[in-house]
Amino acid sequence: QQVEIDPGSRLVPAAPVAPLLHKPAGLPPQAALTLPAEHNRWASDASRVPIPRALAAGHRVLLALPEPASGLTVLSQDPRIVRRLTEEAAWVEQELIADVTGTMHPDGLARLGRGLVAHGQTLPPARVSWQSETRLRFALKGITPEQVPWLCEQVGLRLQALRRIRIGSVPMAGLPVGQWRVLGSAERF
Repeated sequence: QQVEIDPGSRLVPAAPVAPLLHKPAGLPPQAALTLPAEHNRWASDASRVPIPRALAAGHRVLLALPEPASGLTVLSQDPRIVRRLTEEAAWVEQELIADVTGTMHPDGLARLGRGLVAHGQTLPPARVSWQSETRLRFALKGITPEQVPWLCEQVGLRLQALRRIRIGSVPMAGLPVGQWRVLGSAERF
């Protein structure tokens, strides 16, 4: 076979791709790099961006969820996204749903809203509301998902399950567990 290269062609680096994954509970954070493949791409993913072959080589797991948690996970190599979700992470709001047991202290929501003291440092206030009798919604800035079990314990509750449904203005929406989609060009954290 004879292969010809168009004389007018030029080498252009591939644009960075940021897969958004619905991480299943029980999956170690770094194992998320192995999940995006064509067979588990969300059917409703509007992008036609091909999955990079060596995703783990250049991508990082950003705002990693603890192993027992599930939900929205970001993988990226884009320097703008990496900076936003590492250096500026304390200013990016995360929305989490916590399944809990126990009885909340009478002033529990108010205490969480003021900010609790951990190891001599006052944590930022959390916006917390009841979604049902056993489910709390947390909107957090400057508090990591790893701290949510401790927050629950401080107000008389025990965390059973944790799921992140939004990072900044990017929602998980209908993304099924174990599937992924590409961050849209108009979406920002």
